[in-house]
Amino acid sequence: MTLSFELPAAGQPGTDYDVVIIGGGPAGATAAIYTARAELRTLVIDKGLTAGALGLTSKIANYPGITGEIGGAELVAHMRRQAEGFGAIFVQDRVQGVDLEGDLKTIYANNGTYTARVLIIATGSMGRGQRLPGEDQLLGRGVSYCATCDAAFFRDQEVAVAGNSDEAVEEALFLTRFARRVHLFSPTPELKAPAHLVAEAQAQPRLTLYPGATLRAILGQERVEAVRAAVRGQGEREIPVTGAFLYLQGGRPVTDFLQGQLPTSEAGCLVVDREYRTALSGVYAVGDVLCNHVKQAVVAAAEGAVAAMAVEKHLHGRQQLVVDWSK
Repeated sequence: MTLSFELPAAGQPGTDYDVVIIGGGPAGATAAIYTARAELRTLVIDKGLTAGALGLTSKIANYPGITGEIGGAELVAHMRRQAEGFGAIFVQDRVQGVDLEGDLKTIYANNGTYTARVLIIATGSMGRGQRLPGEDQLLGRGVSYCATCDAAFFRDQEVAVAGNSDEAVEEALFLTRFARRVHLFSPTPELKAPAHLVAEAQAQPRLTLYPGATLRAILGQERVEAVRAAVRGQGEREIPVTGAFLYLQGGRPVTDFLQGQLPTSEAGCLVVDREYRTALSGVYAVGDVLCNHVKQAVVAAAEGAVAAMAVEKHLHGRQQLVVDWSK
């Protein structure tokens, strides 16, 4: 059976929300279920169904209440639909920065700016630690992480896109509206995006797909001039391009958008208390962006539920959720 996932209605930038959740995996989606059900105006900002660890998992057989096997993206889609049923709004976007000072938190994303009384960080641990050779030197000079922001600068040119998630595929398809040729390098033999996006990419005449290809370096002096990639069955080769759009994933907590506003552990994970509160009032963190739990979807979901209940009590001025019996 071919599954088709549709994006929910977009939230409105600039609108004050009670809760904004960054990350729509099991932790973020479960938090949204609980906050929306508590009639808190809830917005979830996420990069896509297959941008996180669960979305990339092909088979899951141990999630409570799900008999047999289920794909990770399908399980996340179920969670999101449940949250939407209670009124949560999901938008597909990439957060670039936040301002956590004051009672109102501001979230700066590619497609707009959002504000909320409470922020829940559920960005997971798919962040990259090691950069490609040439990436940092040519950032802003052909290297980009946002096609919707920069595609118009590459009209009638050839560009490279690296990644295999639905975010990468959608950005590559968006680039075909401007670029003469889009070279999409997928690090896996098959794209991890939903079937309808894969079919659209395969049918797009301006897009060339390189399955099982690893981007080795970005080349150029003052601007991007080419990329070097190890292409499956073809060895290593250089392909002339003027732009390189990177949507690669790693295994580090995704905290770069915080710009040092919250303390982290030596491993780069966010630090929280028993109610998943960070050092700043009104800011919570759950899921794989923490380092204090087993990385399982059911555990991340449980953290999202606990944090959401703590948020509801915080916003209504009631006592803390967890009692510290050691005092």
